[in-house]
Amino acid sequence: MAELLALEYLLRRDRLIVGVGLAVVVALAWAYLATGAGMDTDMANMAMDMPMPWSPFYAALVFVMWWVMMIAMMVPSAAPTILLFTTIRRKQATSVNPSAEAWLFFGGYLLVWAGFSLFAILTQWGLERVGLLSMAMANTSPVLGGVILLAAGLYQFTPVKHACLRYCQSPVLFLSRYWQPGAGGALRMGLRHGGYCLGCCWFLMALLFVSGVMNLVWIAGIALYVACEKLLPHGRAFSRAAGVALSASGVFLLARAFIA
Repeated sequence: MAELLALEYLLRRDRLIVGVGLAVVVALAWAYLATGAGMDTDMANMAMDMPMPWSPFYAALVFVMWWVMMIAMMVPSAAPTILLFTTIRRKQATSVNPSAEAWLFFGGYLLVWAGFSLFAILTQWGLERVGLLSMAMANTSPVLGGVILLAAGLYQFTPVKHACLRYCQSPVLFLSRYWQPGAGGALRMGLRHGGYCLGCCWFLMALLFVSGVMNLVWIAGIALYVACEKLLPHGRAFSRAAGVALSASGVFLLARAFIA
């Protein structure tokens, strides 16, 4: 009897279960990246002007690498919305299993970033084909780096960025406006929330093509910035400041490239 009561107690702690689950997912993602994401570390020692031969297996490996990077970088800042969703579902009498619906919400969120990861590997493949990305997945062109930095900085000031950031910063606003009942509703809400996060942060992820796709310092730095932008009280001012810094860095790189 005591075991049944204990099980019932745990099942009713949906927020705790989902929170611990999200923490485990993020920890595993960072561990995977820290161990090299399944990549051959000897790539960096190969000739830089030779394109990497892309096989279906290698493409799948690169896709997983990008998707895990997105999970590691984006899930921490999305956690407040997922946890609030779980709490509201628990309080609704119509919700049979709030934890399961929370994972559907999370699944929809991850599907959006899976789509972005597919776009990222196609971009990586194209940059490698034209010699703008080395076999170590690092940028070989100061001009490309400057253009990406400048574009990422200017994007911080666009209406699209501000509109998406608004919903990412306020879980209450997002859930109150786009609430849908049932398991299907949870999945659709996750897809929509992922879409807003993508619209907010996709250009920041492009910065990885400047620093090196598997540069863990930059990955951690971008993840920290995304969390600060979405979770701090003055995230919008933080976003504008980052836009100025990125734009200035881009102009500096371009000027140095063309003057030299």
